[in-house]
Amino acid sequence: MAAVQQIGIGVIGCGMISNTYLPNLTQRYGAVKLVGVADLVEEKARKAAEKYNCAFMTNDEIYNCPDIQIVVNLTNVWSHHEVTKAALEHGKHVYCEKMAAETFEEAKELYDLAKEKGLMFAMAPDTFLGGGYQTCRWLIDQGVIGEPFAADAVIIRNYSVTGPTVRKGNVNSEGGTIPFDMGGYYIHALQCMFGPVKRVGGFARWMKKEYTNPKNPKWKEENVLKSPNLIVGTLEHYSGVLSTLTAGDSGVMNNKEIPGIWVYGTGGTLFCPDPNTFGGPVKIFKPGYDDYMEVPLTHGFSGLDKMMRFGPAPANEDFMVTMWADSRRGIGVGDMCWALINKRPARITNEMGLHSIEIINAMVQCTKTNKIYEMTTKPIRPVALRAGFMAADQEAVFDDYWDETVDTTPWWCK
Repeated sequence: MAAVQQIGIGVIGCGMISNTYLPNLTQRYGAVKLVGVADLVEEKARKAAEKYNCAFMTNDEIYNCPDIQIVVNLTNVWSHHEVTKAALEHGKHVYCEKMAAETFEEAKELYDLAKEKGLMFAMAPDTFLGGGYQTCRWLIDQGVIGEPFAADAVIIRNYSVTGPTVRKGNVNSEGGTIPFDMGGYYIHALQCMFGPVKRVGGFARWMKKEYTNPKNPKWKEENVLKSPNLIVGTLEHYSGVLSTLTAGDSGVMNNKEIPGIWVYGTGGTLFCPDPNTFGGPVKIFKPGYDDYMEVPLTHGFSGLDKMMRFGPAPANEDFMVTMWADSRRGIGVGDMCWALINKRPARITNEMGLHSIEIINAMVQCTKTNKIYEMTTKPIRPVALRAGFMAADQEAVFDDYWDETVDTTPWWCK
């Protein structure tokens, strides 16, 4: 029997997040063939190339390599636009880490370019394709909690510059604060469950940040941010569901709590797991229950079931590898490869990532105009993965044949 066709990919950016992408792309998804890697820091790329048995390449070599069909952009957020644009201009499909660009306008430019050239341009996160949120989607679609009508999503972290040196980080770039950095996880999960957003109302705030390390030459000085680091908004989905999103970076969450999304339906309440993970727990509360009941996952590609709380980082370079050892990041790339093989759209459509960054931008605009924001983008609700494919067979879930006419309208809207 013929082996699975493979699609050649090139990875640009061999920093921290590559520690979870590269092992997954080379071990978990048989349709993926890692051809080469590149990084501005040559040593990082050479180490990655040796470790994952692929070619060390420059960006230009990846753009021009005929064996590479997809460029996976894992660079820092302020380089996303430049790298993605170059890849698209060279006729490559692109899967980009979140967000697609620093601003909605830049993301729209990339979207338009990809559309003009007939290329796929997907934006992370792909966590909603994991077993946790696909189970939530299945439960909602089966009507287990009745008709969903509201949802609450909250992410609170502390993004302070605690180091002794002054260096540029995502938080100091436009589009790098927590609403952009983490908001996409929650927005993609909400899109998966309830479909696109019609209108947005909300507020954005710049909360003051300081350099907190006494050894830092800017100690006690304000760390001026280009993007808001707190948003609170309400999203009106076309499906009628009203969801709220709170994302802030100046506090801490109780370590005993698991961040997630609460979905309220006419027949029960669904607790959806942390959108930054691929697994559970998924819990349901219904009339007559004494407490929430945990539901077994209906889908594969689960992992990182618990929040990534491991205490202080040990002083070794393998910490991030250990932390993400059970991650499934790269599943979006795997789905894109199968989309090319089967000549179907990818589940993370070009419009989906653009929709996410527009929602964050909408809350900023609401703050400036004191008006409700009417969304200009409207992606389809992502096509669900089939239930029941687990363990060694789980990649078979991508072998679907469907086109853009597929009806993903939620049942309660029909």
